[in-house]
Amino acid sequence: MVDRAYDGSKHPGQLEEKMPQYWYNVNTRQVEQDAQSGWKELIGPYNTREEAEQAPAKVHERNEDWEAKDDD
Repeated sequence: MVDRAYDGSKHPGQLEEKMPQYWYNVNTRQVEQDAQSGWKELIGPYNTREEAEQAPAKVHERNEDWEAKDDD
């Protein structure tokens, strides 16, 4: 299903398709399309399902980087 919404940049009556967004749910460890859970449970948004699936690895990588910088 595609959401259609007037974005204000075109003439009224011309609808633009809204692209889905993907979110990673940290509790279920599942990817959700268009944020179906509460915001405290989600990481994102991502443009693709594949990007959202990589969220835990990205978080881990960023945490490692931050910890390394803290040690300096």
